[in-house]
Formats: sequence, C-alpha cells, structure tokens
Amino acid sequence: MTDIHFVIEEAPEGGYIARAVGEDIFTEADDLPTLRAQLRGAVRCHFADAERPGLIHLHISREEVLQT
Repeated sequence: MTDIHFVIEEAPEGGYIARAVGEDIFTEADDLPTLRAQLRGAVRCHFADAERPGLIHLHISREEVLQT
C-alpha cells in the first residue's frame, strides 16, 4: 500500500473526527495540527514497517449553512 485516505469531519461538539477509508483507523482531536500528529501515530501503530503507506491523504469535509 502506498497511500491511505482519511475522511475528516468537524465534530458536533467541536474539533475533528478522522476515519480511514478501507481500514479500521479512527481518531479525533481538537485542532488540525493535533489531528495530523495523531494520524501519523495511528498509521505507524496500525501497520508494520514493510506495509506502512508512504502518504496520508486527508479529505476534509465541512458543512456551512447560509441564510438567504
């Protein structure tokens, strides 16, 4: 595996939630810099050195509502 993808969403109570696509990896954090560090750590823990992806893709989803 060369890449792993995460879908990032804003948590209702604040902060961010990250879920891996195709793997059982989930983490959350109060801000994006902390989330990035936690994702690196989670990927290191989840995969053996020989199987570890070289790239982590973050797909950040955010919803906004505007009043007309």
